[in-house]
Amino acid sequence: MSVSKQALAHTASSAEAAPGTPPGAARGARGRGGPAGAASWRSRLYRWDMKASPYAFVAPFFVLFGAFTLVPLLYTAWYSLHHVQLSALDHQTWAGLGNYENLWSSDFFWNALGNTLTIGVISTVPQLLAALGLAHLLNYRLRGSTVWRVVMLTPYATSVAAATLVFTLLYSWDGGMVNWILHFFGVDPVNWRESDWGSQFAVSSVVIWRWTGYNALIYLAAMQAIPADLYESAAIDGANRWQQFRHVTVPQLRPTILFTVVVSTIGATQLFGEPLLFGGVSGSKGGSEHQFQTLGLYMYDQGWIIGNLGKASAIAWSMFLVLLIVAAVNLLLTRRLRKSQ
Repeated sequence: MSVSKQALAHTASSAEAAPGTPPGAARGARGRGGPAGAASWRSRLYRWDMKASPYAFVAPFFVLFGAFTLVPLLYTAWYSLHHVQLSALDHQTWAGLGNYENLWSSDFFWNALGNTLTIGVISTVPQLLAALGLAHLLNYRLRGSTVWRVVMLTPYATSVAAATLVFTLLYSWDGGMVNWILHFFGVDPVNWRESDWGSQFAVSSVVIWRWTGYNALIYLAAMQAIPADLYESAAIDGANRWQQFRHVTVPQLRPTILFTVVVSTIGATQLFGEPLLFGGVSGSKGGSEHQFQTLGLYMYDQGWIIGNLGKASAIAWSMFLVLLIVAAVNLLLTRRLRKSQ
């Protein structure tokens, strides 16, 4: 019975094909425009999607980067080679390296560069040391550790204007809390805004207060990634907590410490908001004697107050050169650390 059914099915399939064609040719001809063709199209679409989707996902970043970073960067490079005034942007005259030569011979530029380096050192070194110590304390089991971590991040979330306004009141010549404390210990009050080192220390204290907690959380995250076996081995060898911190924690944190040093140096080079708001009326000048004028303030003063966009663009590219030097030093130190390990 089953044999006869198979014979009938074979006869029917053979009858559907044209004379002289193989029995399965008709079915293949019908399948080319049907499900097999759709599957081939979906396969090509899938391969195209796999190749093009990553570029489509990253395209918005490159579009925004080109529009708001690359194009202004090229424009400032062009302006730095011309005499350009803010009030007459259409009237440009070729200057070549004249703006850079003017900076090289300008005492205000070297004063701003020196102030930037000084404030950078005063703000970066205590900031990172305090952050390292706080992270070491938070790394141990404490009650309410989550609350302490949130408290550490609160200054970073505070706006620059609010923080600088509070510190300006604290360092006020008449009635400021800092001078009141100094008077309590028998020290004469300091005119923090007008003195050289006093004004730079006051500006640096704002930076220290805002960024110490942020760096402490970075160090804390790196500390928690250190294997506990290293501390157990050090404890078995008789090392106390201070010795464990020196010989275990700090060596393991070298890449993280180097990263925070580089980032803090970049931030110090671009320092602008804190000294501008601290100076008040003479904020763009960095004080009456330019005693705390940074490169960012000097660029702002030349570009938007005086209106010399060509010189301001040259200052911007000089700051970029400083950042390149910092990046080169970072690369050399990173390679040496890798070789030593």
